[in-house]
Amino acid sequence: MRFLIVLLSLCAVSNLAEADELRAVKGLVNPESAIVGRDGRVYVSEIGEFGKNGDGKITVIDKSGSPKLFAKGFDDPKGLAAWKHWLFVTDKTRVWKIDSEGHASVFVKASDFPQPPLFLNDPAFDSRGNLYVSDTGDIEKGGKGAILKITPDGKVSLVISEAQNPGIKSPNGLLFEPSGKLLVLDFASGELLRVDVDKRTVEKVADGFGGGDGLARDSAGILYVSDWKGGHVWKLDLRHKGAKPEQYAQSFQSAADIGLSRDGKFILVPDMKAGTLYWLPK
Repeated sequence: MRFLIVLLSLCAVSNLAEADELRAVKGLVNPESAIVGRDGRVYVSEIGEFGKNGDGKITVIDKSGSPKLFAKGFDDPKGLAAWKHWLFVTDKTRVWKIDSEGHASVFVKASDFPQPPLFLNDPAFDSRGNLYVSDTGDIEKGGKGAILKITPDGKVSLVISEAQNPGIKSPNGLLFEPSGKLLVLDFASGELLRVDVDKRTVEKVADGFGGGDGLARDSAGILYVSDWKGGHVWKLDLRHKGAKPEQYAQSFQSAADIGLSRDGKFILVPDMKAGTLYWLPK
């Protein structure tokens, strides 16, 4: 399947219906997360049928713009992260690692967690190769969420949970700042939080993000935030304390876990309900 062209603007877009030329790949089955791997290719997690074990997969977009199977056999795969030549993906209760040939193995199984995971979601690496994972908790009612740390040798520990801090309700998107602090986007509250993973402190940075899903930051320090429930993409200039979120694009059906293109010129937006991956111009 070739890249499709839909009507989207090559400048800041307020409404997808007012558009002009944005690349998209259609025909995906509940795409959740998109990232660029070390090889420069775009990888997408496809949940498949919700609740059906084993039909989830990771798709790679080749040079022609066609989606190709890269790895399969996952249970509702969600967030993706890259470290060296590996890709890491969360599914319901496990974390997998996938080599450059698409061979997948379980990195951390459910029984390795200090308590049974409820809804593993987004992964993010710190500068030392530790993998942090959000457990969104009760996805229907909200709450019971947690953030966990996984060392390079697969040892899991709890960083913080709702039981320890009420600000941590249903953490979803994770992104480390250059300072080493962890940005956390909460799906239930729509709040953007800053967590000091050493001191276990939580600071609210901004709010109003609806069903907060994904985070991506460009080289200028501008943060882009996706709202799964509202179908919006927001931007926030974190270089200025107290800056307010600005709506950047809307009219997605369900903007999921976003990423940035290799050249930094596009935001990769998986629209889960539409079954489409969009290249949204910055």
